[in-house]
Amino acid sequence: MEQGDMKSSVDVGSVDLEHASAPFWLRPTAYWAPAHFPISAWTTHGAFAAWLIDVLRPQRIVELGTHYGYSCFAFAEAAKRLGLTTTIDALDSWEGDDHAGHYGQEVYDSVDAVVRQDYPDRVRLVRGLFAQSRHLFDEASIDLLHVDGRHGYEDVVADYEEWRAVVREGGVILFHDIAEHDNGFGVWRLWEQLAEPGRSFAFEHGHGLGVLAVGEIADPSLRALFEADNVTASRIRADYERLGARLARQEWLESVPADAERAWAEVRRRAVHEDELQARIDAITGSTSWRLTSPVRGVGRLVRRAR
Repeated sequence: MEQGDMKSSVDVGSVDLEHASAPFWLRPTAYWAPAHFPISAWTTHGAFAAWLIDVLRPQRIVELGTHYGYSCFAFAEAAKRLGLTTTIDALDSWEGDDHAGHYGQEVYDSVDAVVRQDYPDRVRLVRGLFAQSRHLFDEASIDLLHVDGRHGYEDVVADYEEWRAVVREGGVILFHDIAEHDNGFGVWRLWEQLAEPGRSFAFEHGHGLGVLAVGEIADPSLRALFEADNVTASRIRADYERLGARLARQEWLESVPADAERAWAEVRRRAVHEDELQARIDAITGSTSWRLTSPVRGVGRLVRRAR
């Protein structure tokens, strides 16, 4: 699908995308909307995902934890629109866990259907535990690693230590849920250990997203992100929270037709059920046995009244 055919519901407002006066973190790609909006805690980071793909221009991405596929689809769609040859390996058991909940085959099937339709040559779904797939990737062979698997501290430390070496110098690692401190989440603890000025950036909205540099970053816009002062960093966070909120609204709008269809299906189901029930009542009251037992029912009513 060509760029001109793609949809984007985000209004760029007063930002002039035709001139260099726009700040470095608001490239045109930051205003793109993903093509797919499955249920996700990652929805509000879709704008940053497109910007990151634009500036990093990754050849290979590995995602630890895909679930319904939103982040994977956001990366893939941005790369597709930019004309990049980016490939994405999406790793997940597609069985769930204590934080995401446990689910069945239907989740994997929904992700697989989108991949087959829109990204067959770009996305590979790798099903199983992360450790079982580590041997498939050479050291320093990928540009972007997205860590979003199990969220306990020991779990995320294990994922980071096992997969850090696959990221090349100049690459980036993303950590989702760095702002979650309750219910056994421990990504924030690892993030506090890894984050350092000039080499990291943290978004606080959307459960938090940590962006970590690996080695020297070549792109000046990405380097400027990591080196942003407090005032600039606040502006970046505010802009992406605003853009993320618009994506969340679009996600809600796109879910309305499906919700309405489910509601109407339930109405139709109940109507059929009521029709069937009425038909059974009519069959009973119209039967010979019902007519023959009418005097007995009449006596029963008189007895109840006498009481």
